[in-house]
Amino acid sequence: METNRQPVIILVRPQMGENIGAAARAMLNFGLTEMRLVAPRDGWPNPKAIAMASGAAGRVLDTARVYPTLAEAMEGVDYAFATTARGRELTKPVFTPATAMEKARAHEGRSAIIFGPERAGLENDDVARANAIVTVPVNPDFPSLNLAQAVLLMGYEWGREHLPPEPAPQGRRPAGEVPADRIEIEKLGDHYEEKLETAGFFFPETKAPAMRLNLRNMWSRLSLTRGDVQILHGMLRQLTRR
Repeated sequence: METNRQPVIILVRPQMGENIGAAARAMLNFGLTEMRLVAPRDGWPNPKAIAMASGAAGRVLDTARVYPTLAEAMEGVDYAFATTARGRELTKPVFTPATAMEKARAHEGRSAIIFGPERAGLENDDVARANAIVTVPVNPDFPSLNLAQAVLLMGYEWGREHLPPEPAPQGRRPAGEVPADRIEIEKLGDHYEEKLETAGFFFPETKAPAMRLNLRNMWSRLSLTRGDVQILHGMLRQLTRR
């Protein structure tokens, strides 16, 4: 992602260093790196923010710029989204996070996402400086998101275009492991069926055909390697050894 195409994240009057650090982590999760702070309550730099940023996200804080007012923090920004859960008297377009970030990606200039202080959110004077409002469609009985959650949500919607379309596959076999072929799976099923027959597992006799069928179906569903098959044969031999 080109840095000059990323939206700027502006935190207005943030109250806790821990929340600033958590917001930096949320930003970097989705490749956002430019943070601007407006009059942070406890000053800047803040050691609690650095501790919460935890490693790599510290570089977001290292380059964060501090401004006395929101108006000054919007330097170089030509389209801004104000995040708020409360209704406003101001007439502005209201978007969901997905729609807002779609517009940000299509916008040729520099955009910004503005977040308010933890306790009360943005004031009307802050929202008035934005072009549009972003509101998350959440449970109306509990609409509040904490600062880092809100940043994470917007970052995710921004990064969706650049993220893999599906999660990374889990459970990949290590290099060098060979999948068991169907004959090997068939012989494994034969081995287990033989020993289970000896042990009297297929009882009563009227249910035995369905039990055998279910076992065969189970073996065919498993993604076994040749090594797995050898282990399962060995386990069974050990269990049935007199």
